Amino acid sequence: MMGRGVNCAVAFAALMLMALPMMLIGLAVLAFLGRPILFRQRRIGLGGRAFELVKFRSMRDTRDAAGQPLPDEARTPAMGRLLRQSRLDELPELWNILRGDMALVGPRPLLPPTIAALGRAGATRSSVRPGITGLAQVSGNTLLSMEEKLALDLLYVQQRGMGLDLWIMVHTPLMMIRGEKIDSVLLEKAHAGGHNR
Repeated sequence: MMGRGVNCAVAFAALMLMALPMMLIGLAVLAFLGRPILFRQRRIGLGGRAFELVKFRSMRDTRDAAGQPLPDEARTPAMGRLLRQSRLDELPELWNILRGDMALVGPRPLLPPTIAALGRAGATRSSVRPGITGLAQVSGNTLLSMEEKLALDLLYVQQRGMGLDLWIMVHTPLMMIRGEKIDSVLLEKAHAGGHNR
């Protein structure tokens, strides 16, 4: 897998290149969703340590008469859906890479209760830094079940290396252009190896 030096160099270069687009996205979020511009949430990283994930906000804080948040679909306007589908909402996570919380490639960071519920699989999954993109993201992402995503994440942990990281990084923009599609070959490989628990 790519070392910290490579991750930081790529993240820094990307932040420099994307500074203007990120400023424009921030202004759009402010105009359509209001403050705060950034969404912050506690997630689990390497070794089970918690960190604060930073993303562009994509949902409104709309609540019902009882004060409970409405379903995600009702709180996500068209601009928020566009940010999520294009994955532009994740650009601030480049800062998480520079801080050492994340890597370019790895399993997506999950909430503490989710990791705890996974037991041994959660600990195995947390043996690598979480990533902005990962094997599950280029193999079906939202089309996959939680069990399928976990199987692919565990397969990545077992087979991680520079070659696999580069393959995922090449396929990430291709997925964004062509749309999500389940990679049945990789999924079968993950399940055949018992990477689902």
